[in-house]
Amino acid sequence: MKELRAAGFLPREVAAVLAKGQIERVKPGLYRLAGYGQTGEHAGLAEVCRAVPEGVICLVSALDYHGMTTFNPSEVYIAIPHGAKPPRMLYPPIKPFFFRERFYAPGIEHTRISSGEIRVYSREKTICDMFRYRRKLGEDLALEALKQYLKLKGANTKKLLEYAALCQARTVMMPYLKALVA
Repeated sequence: MKELRAAGFLPREVAAVLAKGQIERVKPGLYRLAGYGQTGEHAGLAEVCRAVPEGVICLVSALDYHGMTTFNPSEVYIAIPHGAKPPRMLYPPIKPFFFRERFYAPGIEHTRISSGEIRVYSREKTICDMFRYRRKLGEDLALEALKQYLKLKGANTKKLLEYAALCQARTVMMPYLKALVA
């Protein structure tokens, strides 16, 4: 909306164009051309990152992005700083998780895809977060992600253990890691 106002559009003109169906509302104050649905494999992630500037793709959505799960999430899981205002979006549906600063800041990767730039947690951070949220999201998803990660050519168990300690998931994850590596 700020950009539309800066370009000289009045709120009533925006409302008229919205009513005609020429633009569509993504969230309050954020609009896009109708039918301009982003294309590409992770277009929804780019839209969420554009609409929620402090948001980071996390948990199941990050697993899906990194190709470490067979589960297809129906919502975009997004981490936002603890105490931040919860985002409101109409599409794509989002599921916010409020992370304290010590869990929020580490492991953020900025990646450019065809639909725009996204912020997503690294593979290692995502696995550790999955173990941290295993009761809420399911231990099977966390274990599947760990198995997939260990199959990767560039799997770095040292980095994984560093994030596990940081995310307070080391004691939970270690028995699984020992069993899978042995």
